[in-house]
Amino acid sequence: MTKINQGYLGVEPRFAVGTENSPGGPADSVSQIGAGVIGPASAERNCKNSHLTVKQQGICSRSPQILQAVSAGARLAIEECQHQFHSARWNCSISMENPENIFGGVMLVNSREAAFVYAISAAGVAFSVTRACSRGELTDCSCDNRVRARHPNNWQWGGCSEDIHFGEKLSREWSDGAEEPVKDGVDIVGSKGLAGQLMRKHDSEAGRRAVRSRMQRVCKCHGMSGSCSVRVCWRRLPAFRGAGTALAALHEGAALVRLAQRGGGKRPARLRPARADLKRPNKTDLVYLEDSPDYCERNLTLGIPGTRGRICNRTSPGLDGCTLLCCGRGYQTRIRDVTEKCKCRFVWCCQVQCDMCRHTREEHICN
Repeated sequence: MTKINQGYLGVEPRFAVGTENSPGGPADSVSQIGAGVIGPASAERNCKNSHLTVKQQGICSRSPQILQAVSAGARLAIEECQHQFHSARWNCSISMENPENIFGGVMLVNSREAAFVYAISAAGVAFSVTRACSRGELTDCSCDNRVRARHPNNWQWGGCSEDIHFGEKLSREWSDGAEEPVKDGVDIVGSKGLAGQLMRKHDSEAGRRAVRSRMQRVCKCHGMSGSCSVRVCWRRLPAFRGAGTALAALHEGAALVRLAQRGGGKRPARLRPARADLKRPNKTDLVYLEDSPDYCERNLTLGIPGTRGRICNRTSPGLDGCTLLCCGRGYQTRIRDVTEKCKCRFVWCCQVQCDMCRHTREEHICN
């Protein structure tokens, strides 16, 4: 199974990292992870991390700086996952207590949520590696010069186009390097079986395509007195939020598939729609093999915290509404005294001064 673990994140074990049970919830967990991301000095040493596979250690040894970019990409993926699912029953909670899989047993189920995690993780690594290339932080890549072979009208290529092709290649190599050979006797549909492996490969590729398809062309004018006689353009990555939002939408419409083996094993196994009336997914769609577990109740085996104690929106008909988030158990209302900054104003130069205002806030808590 693909490892979404401490080694994958590049988190130093000595740093304290929050869990899904932290007072602040998932957001606090991510902020603490940020403190433990490795730096260049310790990158080479961390290449021997026991949580990395032999193939991943080999990739890291060739270029120790890669691990820092992978670490940043994985952290970016977790932050985006928790942003997209902050109001859902499953809010992308993580736990560092299990270094083999920080998302817990949820990733042992080949569900829609697992599909999103694989996609956003691959997208995060591709994004981070591509950005590191353009910043000169990696020795194996720099700017993408291939686009300059084109000869467009009214403008010309220049600047530093970000090399998404290298980012995709490294992300693919890293994900594939995390896969272990499928062993005989293993449940073919399980997380370590062939079907799960094909699902991870498909969803990871969909995540990379979500980044590449949103590359932007930006231009700058040159000429006397702003005449813009020459426009120089280059390609750059958009904000990662765009890819995250797109993948979250794909999560909602993910395709249920099954493993199809034909020709007595002579033809390669593939994933096909689970039913004849379902549309065949394309390379940009997310796919899953199993129904999602119940996220309403606490499940220690799968590491699901449940929704008891979550704050809900009484007036919302959406996922964050008390009806859906509380799973029909009802909710309690409490009134809290809150002190917050208010009436902020800019004072020349260069300060922002605020008053402290006290008011009451109504909160609704799931039973």
